Amino acid sequence: MTTSSPAPRADDTDADRLEALLERAATGRDSQAWSDLWTELYHNGSLDVAHPLVLHTLADMAQADKADMAASALHLAGALLAQADQRYETRNLRHQYAPEVARLRDAANRWRQVTADRNDYCHLVEAVLNLEGDIHWAEDLIWGIVNEEYELECPDPDGCASLWVIFGERGFFSTAEDYALSSDDVETFPLHPADPRALEGLGRRLYDLARADGHEEVARALTYAFGEATCPECQQRFSVVGQVVACSS
Repeated sequence: MTTSSPAPRADDTDADRLEALLERAATGRDSQAWSDLWTELYHNGSLDVAHPLVLHTLADMAQADKADMAASALHLAGALLAQADQRYETRNLRHQYAPEVARLRDAANRWRQVTADRNDYCHLVEAVLNLEGDIHWAEDLIWGIVNEEYELECPDPDGCASLWVIFGERGFFSTAEDYALSSDDVETFPLHPADPRALEGLGRRLYDLARADGHEEVARALTYAFGEATCPECQQRFSVVGQVVACSS
């Protein structure tokens, strides 16, 4: 009499799928593997982010000598930890895997210091902040630095319209939400960058890091992120980073 093998458990199937995805990403030649990992671990949450393979393997990749693979591993690991902090089921993840988090953090700071591309550098700074876990709005802060703009809300409790804070090649101003779609001239208000000498806390730290790492353009952008803008509706001046935090809550 023949007997059939028991069907694999769902947990076993997921573990095999996770291992296969991580192995594909580790080859350094399969960009689709990273997209699949983001989908499975971050967006859908269909694979267990607390599986022992995840942070350990990402730390191995981050400490390798392949810059692109390391950057991808650090970006994903930082995002996973920042997301895990907000969820009851996984909020102890960074403590559970403290040695792996320390390895990732060290790798992020090492790559940060040798990365010449402006945007790649910004994403590594985001990874550093996410891996440290002290703030939950690093993604929104760095998104604005990379794109040279923030879409924000006026802090006025009466509720003004959304507004844009623009800094970079297109100028340095705040204006109404639809400025990019308008064929007419729109009213703009000049920004008020922070005096670098007056920066404190996170602003001071990021500004000093950018300058020390040779990214003067990023340092200048940070003075606008940590400076003030004017609402086009009520003309109230407000802290840009303060509204980044408020809109991220």
